[in-house]
Amino acid sequence: MGRSRGGLTTKIHALVDAEGRPIKLELTAGQTHDSQPAPDMLEDMREGAILLADKAYDSDAIRQLAQSKKAWANIPPKSNRKKFFAFSIFLYRYRNMVERFFNKLKQFRGIATRYDKNTENYLGAVKLAPVRIWMRSL
Repeated sequence: MGRSRGGLTTKIHALVDAEGRPIKLELTAGQTHDSQPAPDMLEDMREGAILLADKAYDSDAIRQLAQSKKAWANIPPKSNRKKFFAFSIFLYRYRNMVERFFNKLKQFRGIATRYDKNTENYLGAVKLAPVRIWMRSL
C-alpha cells in the first residue's frame, strides 16, 4: 500500500487481450506513476500486437519497447510532446476493454473495498477473480 493525499491506496495494473480477459496483473503503491510497471508487463507482448494505452503510458521507452517487439503502440500523445506519432482514434475505442475488465473486477466486493490489508493476499484475490472472468468467457 502506498500513501497519497487520499490515504493508503493501491493501483491495479492489467494487461488484457482483445476480448478483455486479463493476461498479466500487478499491484503498485498509489503514488507510483502508471508507466513504471509497464516494461515488466509488456515483456509477454506478442510480435505484431497493437498496444492500446492511455496518455499516462506515452513515453519514448514504452514506444521503443513496443517497437522492439514489432508491435504498434497506439497511444495518444501527451499535450507537451514535441514529436508526434501515428495514432488511430478508431482503434483507440477498443481500449475500453481494459475499463470493462476493471468494471467486472469491481463486482467482487472484497477487491473493490480492499478487505485484505496484506499485499500478497490482495494480489491473490485480484488474480483469483479473473479466473472466474476467464471461465465465463469460454
